[in-house]
Amino acid sequence: MSRWSPATRARAEEILARYPHKRSAVMPLLYLAMSEDGWLTEEGMAEVAEWTGLTPAQVLSVASFYTMYKREATGRYLISCCTSISCMLLGGDDVLHAVEDESGVPHGETDEDGLISVEHAECIGACGGAPAVQVNYELVEGLTPDKARELVRWLRAGLPEVVRADEMQSLFGGRTSFDWALDEAAGAVGPFPAFEPYGTAGRDVS
Repeated sequence: MSRWSPATRARAEEILARYPHKRSAVMPLLYLAMSEDGWLTEEGMAEVAEWTGLTPAQVLSVASFYTMYKREATGRYLISCCTSISCMLLGGDDVLHAVEDESGVPHGETDEDGLISVEHAECIGACGGAPAVQVNYELVEGLTPDKARELVRWLRAGLPEVVRADEMQSLFGGRTSFDWALDEAAGAVGPFPAFEPYGTAGRDVS
């Protein structure tokens, strides 16, 4: 008997219908499991195994390989600071230290309120807009340490239901890798990537 909510079960059925082999849906279903529980629990992985016909060990082998599948409790807002070479050369380490200092959370940790987690990340593909940061995998480019502090304060004070890259870029960002095109109203609703087809995205109605 599935422990997922009716809405999540319905979304899982829609996703499975797109794949000729159920096991191929393991990755999007892992995101569904994260959206259901807030992080990837043992129960969530067992649920994915049931839906895909895989063993729990096979599901774990996928979940443990990719860094976006968080297998420990994560804050409502996951701040990922790129520290790879381009970002490091342009002040990425200073941005990370500003985020840690302002939030009181060292990288790899979560605050006591379960609100903010901080991590340093490998290249997130925004070298032209370095230093770059993601909040729940929504991108902000060209941050300075001072703007990074403002970002942390904004998250704590505003508690946004949906975190949008466009909004954060306009508030806190600087130089971008390229000119951003159409405005994107959908954004992240938790510490996992926002995919509208998977039901892990929300819309900003402000």
